[in-house]
Amino acid sequence: MIIYDHPQGTPEWLASRAGVVTASMFAEARKRLKSGPKKGSFSEAAESYAFRLAVERISGTPLDEGFSTWAMKRGQDLEPAARAEIEVKLGVFIDPAGFACTDDLKFGASADGFIDHDGGVEIKCLVDPSRIRNVILNGDISEFMDQIQGGLWITGRKWWQFALYCPALEPVGLHLWTKRIDRDDNYINEMELELLEFERLVSQNEKALREYHAEPMKMAA
Repeated sequence: MIIYDHPQGTPEWLASRAGVVTASMFAEARKRLKSGPKKGSFSEAAESYAFRLAVERISGTPLDEGFSTWAMKRGQDLEPAARAEIEVKLGVFIDPAGFACTDDLKFGASADGFIDHDGGVEIKCLVDPSRIRNVILNGDISEFMDQIQGGLWITGRKWWQFALYCPALEPVGLHLWTKRIDRDDNYINEMELELLEFERLVSQNEKALREYHAEPMKMAA
């Protein structure tokens, strides 16, 4: 494992992620068509992500140049307060985590922090009411499981603390919702096989781009 200590969101952090299949996108990379003549093939979203990574591996820079949505910027702004709340509630200290990669630089994960020697933390500051409801009222964090188990796979750690931080719910004491997730090697093994297949698609795209030779333009008569 290789760890880059650049603070999240910095140009150096963004550059270290270029061309790397990141844990936050593992679910996207695993998407397959569920019906039709191409059932089982990569989805359009997965195909597009693979092509984007191929371009980044050629350029060495993020294709979106580090573009951040409003929701992403909000999450970054709220994260320090969320981290402090977690430390108080759980009685732990969260260390900065940076960006961790496999030795071949193909897969990586940006944990929101490490706890002790075998734990980590994933913080979400959601604004979509349906997603917040699903987590708090239903206890369902399945949409984040690829990212969580992916972080455990990349870092080799044993457990992850998931945290949903929603300041709007502070009046009823629900501004911080947490759940500990243990490492699931069966889940990780299955996910790894599918991600390796996706990685082959990325490499195929990169090879095609590097070897592409366009036909010469024909001059008008």
